[in-house]
Amino acid sequence: MEPDLVLTGGTVHVDAERSAQALAIRGDRVLAVGAQDDVLAAAGRSARRMDLDGRTVVPGFIDAHVHPVPAGLALMQCTLEGALDAADALLRVGRYAETHPELPWIVGSGWSMEWFSAGTPSRHDLDKVVPDRPAILLNRDGHGAWVNSAALRLAGIDAGTADPADGRIEREPDGSAQGTLHEGAVDLVSRHQPSLGEDDVVAGLLAAQRHLHSLGVTGWQDALVGEFSAFPNPLPAYRRAVADGALTAHVVGALWWDRARGLEQIDDLRELRTETDGGPFRATSVKIMLDGVAENFTAGMLDPYLDACGCPTANTGLSHVDPQVLDEAVVRLDALGFQVHFHALGDRAVRQALDAVAAARRANGARDNRHHLAHLQVVHPDDVPRFGELGATANVQALWAVHERQMDELTIPFLGAERAARQYPFADLLATGARMCAGSDWPVSSANPLDAMHVAVNRRAPGKRTGPAFLPGQSLSARQFLDAYTAGSAWINHAEHETGRLDVGMLADFAVLDGDPLTVAPDRIGDTRVTATYVSGRAVFTADR
Repeated sequence: MEPDLVLTGGTVHVDAERSAQALAIRGDRVLAVGAQDDVLAAAGRSARRMDLDGRTVVPGFIDAHVHPVPAGLALMQCTLEGALDAADALLRVGRYAETHPELPWIVGSGWSMEWFSAGTPSRHDLDKVVPDRPAILLNRDGHGAWVNSAALRLAGIDAGTADPADGRIEREPDGSAQGTLHEGAVDLVSRHQPSLGEDDVVAGLLAAQRHLHSLGVTGWQDALVGEFSAFPNPLPAYRRAVADGALTAHVVGALWWDRARGLEQIDDLRELRTETDGGPFRATSVKIMLDGVAENFTAGMLDPYLDACGCPTANTGLSHVDPQVLDEAVVRLDALGFQVHFHALGDRAVRQALDAVAAARRANGARDNRHHLAHLQVVHPDDVPRFGELGATANVQALWAVHERQMDELTIPFLGAERAARQYPFADLLATGARMCAGSDWPVSSANPLDAMHVAVNRRAPGKRTGPAFLPGQSLSARQFLDAYTAGSAWINHAEHETGRLDVGMLADFAVLDGDPLTVAPDRIGDTRVTATYVSGRAVFTADR
């Protein structure tokens, strides 16, 4: 059987441990990989040849935790990604509002908490640039929103409005809404904004797919498929993209666990799984969000947050799901063959997730559902070895493990030195036997796996080669991180026999890089760029187009 494409003249990483000189593709599969002379000898004259010219081929990256539809829509709305500070953000919002007078609402995202005093932007500043209609701007982590006075009036939010059980309204001294909404409080406004049409959501999905492919990503797990806050349900968009042949990536959807409902929703989740069985999109996971984020004090902690003076407060963050309900839910989902994808950021949330996995193992025995915990910002030392013991996978977002203003000014002082030293313990997790997969959480942070690799290895922000590293003892090697972002994420998607490495018979999912991140100087990993991406043997991105 002759190959359709032969790649020679560079380095082919079959996986994170094995390399070859050449790769041959036939249809959607790897036909041959090995020494250049052997692969060329097997190639017929009709095969098209690509000279890598010293470039490197790696298995396609698989993002184990990403939100493509919100990210793609953000590219089409008022995006504050790349803004420098609060003044720059307001300038961008004002320009967007001026150039879109036809929009009934100004909707956007991407602001950073460190731009504002105490991390909470004011409605009064937003009123200056959008005085005439409601405005809602999600922050970069999606756990809060900045709204103007018009939006608050429309939603009927005033000093007498109580905080929802799963969120908080930031207040001015007189009790009125200040303009920042945390967690579930965002819903008080977002439920009033105009609904997006299916065409818009499909366009957002496809825009995100193009961007992900340009970064060498060939598949992902969508970490929120369902109705939640201001985010549109991506499920109809996936169905249409599959029907139209427009979905080129391999995707697993994590169905949203509605924290306002209980165990009765499990039958609905089973039905949704049945409806998406087979093809490039499968909804075989369930996403359960257990807590919020540390910088707004909603991450679930075992011990209270500190105040600005370093004294304990009464606040230990949020628990979105009662632990008893959580245990029963995970036991039942596990028995039904669902994978559970936990959002667990604080040490209490991590412990509750592990306890639920342990309950499922006691009830059902060891099963192959591959439950995983995403984010893992603070993990108590007692819980680190439990990942390996329970077979729970650590789903890491490496880009967050850096010194930046949000970390240094809004997080570390309120965690305290001892707890802050437990953040993002990647090396400890691997050392104690945990499996690891990797994702971006885009649009919360960049979708670029090579930027994430730079941080995982150097514990410094992309582009930074000097300055203090963030808990450098928790660094990973480039090989460890490549394995997590390829084979590890393929395993979490139950696709390890199809993708995640470039063995003979595997799908021809790969990225061509202009350098080798496994051999380049560690502080140069982030300089590596993707020049081409192939999914199932087909080019879905080339840098020269």
